[in-house]
Amino acid sequence: MSNESPNNSGKIIIGILVIALIGSWIYFNSSKTEIINTYDVKVAEMDSAKSKIQSEFIVISAKADSLNQQNTQLQGDLLEKSTQIKKLKIKIGAILTKQNATNNELAEAKALIAELNGKVTSLFDELAKAQAENKDLSSKNELLTTTNTTLNSNLTTTQKEKERLQDLGSTLHASLFNIQSLRIREDGKEKKTSNIRRANTIRLSFQVDKNKITPTGAQELYICVTSPDGTSLLEGGKFTTREEGVKTYANKIVVQYEQNKAVGVSYDIKPNQPLLEGDYKIEVYHNGFQIGEGITNLKKGFLF
Repeated sequence: MSNESPNNSGKIIIGILVIALIGSWIYFNSSKTEIINTYDVKVAEMDSAKSKIQSEFIVISAKADSLNQQNTQLQGDLLEKSTQIKKLKIKIGAILTKQNATNNELAEAKALIAELNGKVTSLFDELAKAQAENKDLSSKNELLTTTNTTLNSNLTTTQKEKERLQDLGSTLHASLFNIQSLRIREDGKEKKTSNIRRANTIRLSFQVDKNKITPTGAQELYICVTSPDGTSLLEGGKFTTREEGVKTYANKIVVQYEQNKAVGVSYDIKPNQPLLEGDYKIEVYHNGFQIGEGITNLKKGFLF
């Protein structure tokens, strides 16, 4: 009995130690598993947070890139803000490309993304405002251009009207027509005659009236003489009138006109054909306008 007790006590102690060892092993294995699981959870959480931050960054970056593509000619303050956005993108990208980014770094990236989003939104708003102002300015410029075009057109019309009135105002006027038929002999003696067969000259005289606008100087006058049969008594050439088109003139004379003074004009017409009985019409033109006329009947007498 005394020999068995010590042996049993030793076995008990060994059993207890084995059980304790096994328990410790189980405990340490369990703790290790728990630590690993906890680490895996934390890594998964960090990966999830990083992925979420990266997703946000991708969205904001795309928005910023779209902003730059649509506005390649930014200037001044807008260009400075665009540059700040690019720098923020580079800084955030550097954090998110790290393999083992810390929580602090991810938090910094998240804060920078929020700042980036604010700057992009602000720049979008400013660009929209600038575009609206440009559109309004373009509308005003278009209106101004239209107004200027209208004004220029009106000025042109006014100038043309002024020139027309000036032209009309400077056109002379003829009056006091006197038409005689004469017989002029070779020795120069002349005699009035009512015999158409004997008459070989028509003497025309008229007055160029006063005009305050016509300047002093040489003025061209065209004289048209129409026979009773409707033909031109003489054909000195053609000229263009303002209202009747092209006409045949008998004579073109130059009058030395003095501004605002009446000038008397007298000259002889030598017909190259026998005179006809009936009415002869004398018309005087200046600046293309008819400025006076006289009619006489060489058969029945003369009109003074």
